[in-house]
Amino acid sequence: MWATSQRARRRGRKQSRACILFFSLLLISFASAEPRSTDSGKYPQTIVFMTDFGVVDDSVAICRGVMYSLMPTVRIADLTHQVTPFSILDGARFLYGATPYYPQGTVFVVVVDPTVGSTRKAIVAKSKRGQYFVLPDNGLLTLVEQRDGIEAVHEIKNTDWMIGTKLSSTFHGRDIFSPVGAHVARGDDWTKVGPEMAVSSLVHLDLKAPKFDDRGVSAQVIATDGPFGNLVTNLDGEEFLKLGYQRGDEVPVRVGDKDIRLKFVRTFSDVPLKQPLLYIDSRGRVGLAVNQSSFAATYSVNPPADLSIPKASH
Repeated sequence: MWATSQRARRRGRKQSRACILFFSLLLISFASAEPRSTDSGKYPQTIVFMTDFGVVDDSVAICRGVMYSLMPTVRIADLTHQVTPFSILDGARFLYGATPYYPQGTVFVVVVDPTVGSTRKAIVAKSKRGQYFVLPDNGLLTLVEQRDGIEAVHEIKNTDWMIGTKLSSTFHGRDIFSPVGAHVARGDDWTKVGPEMAVSSLVHLDLKAPKFDDRGVSAQVIATDGPFGNLVTNLDGEEFLKLGYQRGDEVPVRVGDKDIRLKFVRTFSDVPLKQPLLYIDSRGRVGLAVNQSSFAATYSVNPPADLSIPKASH
């Protein structure tokens, strides 16, 4: 009995050592293995989705369902679905703000389409940064094109890439833009979507680019920053610094028909409560604000509005 027990213990120790050796070899093999491809080289896997639909009904979920049906493994990032209704300018500036943070190959599906069903074109564009944009040709690409450039554009005409034999005249987000976005994301040849267009034929918003001269700069206030009432401008912060201002300086600014002196600071709390300030916002552009209040309401500014800033005098 004792000998049998000893043999059993020896077998148990051998089995334990064998198990330890097996799992050690397994861990070594995992550690030394090359990372496996996630198909990121085969097709872009991320769709960034933006609309003015809001989230109180099923519109966004339906569009996402269309995209998932064509490409179940796609990642859909919601940029926002609270774009001010019909505001192409807001859609354009949100695209401008978000695109630098997404990699080459990302597909942006944008449905801010106040003239849906009209003669406006539905397009796919590829930027010189290698990102794709599936959207109506109504000016949404204006700011992205100014910064990144557009490599090529194709009009969406291929009905095989659309949903249904009878397209709705009012829900192109579901019937056209969502399925086309999924086709592009899964690696289908995006140029097959329809005929090529001249990049120069794209519709542009009527935005004046900042203009510098010997006196200073003329630019525009293009929007307010969400619910806070800060003013968003089209003046790049680095370009503003070339005027010679440093943080702590007072900057004479003309907004619309109002002349205001604003302290140039790093952040809102660098001035007392309810005092105005000029700062470089999180998107790298000059912003105008009032500490814990609304600049737009305080100074009765409704974008768009002209903005001018002279060169620093020191």
